[in-house]
Amino acid sequence: MIRLGSRRTRLASALAVLAPVLAVAAATTPPRSNFTGALNHAVMILLPARPAPATLASDKGKFRIMAAGQQVGKEEFEISQNGGNWVARGISDVKTADGVTHVTGTLELHGDGTPAHYEWSTQGTKKASASIGFNGPTASIDLRVDGARPFTQQFTFNSPQIAVLDNNLYHQYAVLARLYDWDKKGAQTFSVLVPQEMTPGSVTVESLGQKDEGGKKFDELRVKTEDLELDLYLENQRLVRIDAPNANAEIIRE
Repeated sequence: MIRLGSRRTRLASALAVLAPVLAVAAATTPPRSNFTGALNHAVMILLPARPAPATLASDKGKFRIMAAGQQVGKEEFEISQNGGNWVARGISDVKTADGVTHVTGTLELHGDGTPAHYEWSTQGTKKASASIGFNGPTASIDLRVDGARPFTQQFTFNSPQIAVLDNNLYHQYAVLARLYDWDKKGAQTFSVLVPQEMTPGSVTVESLGQKDEGGKKFDELRVKTEDLELDLYLENQRLVRIDAPNANAEIIRE
């Protein structure tokens, strides 16, 4: 596993899951080497608050995960309404040097786009799973890894509007695009949690306007950290492609 020093850099690495081999290696390893027992730890993350509630919408589809022009994985997802809440589910299979890693994630959101609960699991060379409860700006994580004792951690942000962007679950960028205030536009900063990395941080999202490709018009959003840029392309508010030029990778909707 590659371990990176600063929290900001680790977040950038997690967002660079569009280089899937690196992402899977990170996703299947406990976040700390002293994994000898349960640890309770609270961290305050001071980040700008979200100014407006989200407008969520139902969606369902499949993505091809591409690296260096070759397909290395796939994802199936569905975003649907459940009473007054929303549920975003994804299942990914990604090829690595050690075989195929299977990842699942289920994110429950309140009607305003704030997260209520999240669960993920991964199976490959290692098996791990976690559940995360959100209580306002606080995220409480219970992690379970085969062969190790349960691990708990808590992060407290300054706003309940937290974007969940997990490894190899790209439909969550469609949710991020819904969190973006399209009426306001401009650069908007979001608190972020990368659950499989147990890493908090922030991203800046900015509209680059419309782009014409093959006679179709797409809305382009740029997602940035200090170390990374991703471009999201949306057709009628539906995520159809993610480009990560620096990682030579892209996610393409079928």
